[in-house]
Amino acid sequence: MWVIFKKEIRSFLGSFIAYIVIGVFLILTGLFLWIIKGNNVFDLGIASLQVMFEIAPYILIFLVSAITMKSISDEQRLGTLEILTTKPITDTAIIAGKFFASVTLIAIAILPTLFFFYAVYQLATPIGNVDIGATLGSYFGLILLAACYASIGMFSSSLTDNQIVALITSMLLNFFFFGVLSMLGEASWLNFIGKSLEWFGLEFHYDSISRGLVDTRDVIYFVGFILVFLGLTKIVFESRKW
Repeated sequence: MWVIFKKEIRSFLGSFIAYIVIGVFLILTGLFLWIIKGNNVFDLGIASLQVMFEIAPYILIFLVSAITMKSISDEQRLGTLEILTTKPITDTAIIAGKFFASVTLIAIAILPTLFFFYAVYQLATPIGNVDIGATLGSYFGLILLAACYASIGMFSSSLTDNQIVALITSMLLNFFFFGVLSMLGEASWLNFIGKSLEWFGLEFHYDSISRGLVDTRDVIYFVGFILVFLGLTKIVFESRKW
């Protein structure tokens, strides 16, 4: 797994797309947090990264899908998948190595936003008057959410050898589990069923952790979600042997 992990990290950081992905994420979150009128820090008058944590999940739907779209599909397209599987490494290790590499790259993209936190920390009155617990919870929730996106991206990439198809499939599935299920929960005509569907959505648990109180039920949900999609990825990955 470690060999695959290092290979994926080197491959991604050695490509121009890595810096585009990180740059786009920082620019978009920065624009919403500091520039765009109506909801930026100065207009709201609150020393908080709340705006960033509200918009980041939607930005990550595209960015995580872009990172994972070639994780398996590219191997299939280039014909290197068969070569990779001849190495003394299990299918599970291959999938795990690629998954953890994707999550690490996402964490690298999120890491520079700590400068935003420092700026908000200094702007607070008095300095440091920031809800650190909620901020840490939001960062933790964002990483878990991105990991869920990555597991979906891996699954989508395993379904096809076309990166664009993998990208679109991943984005649609991510938006369904984050946005659509949440919207169904707010639909009055669905009554109790809607609320039940909302519980299965990623946004429900992300919002819960973002309040700063890390509930083990939310963590278990995220871990279970990731394992389900990695399990589906393994099933599709192994289907080449049938």
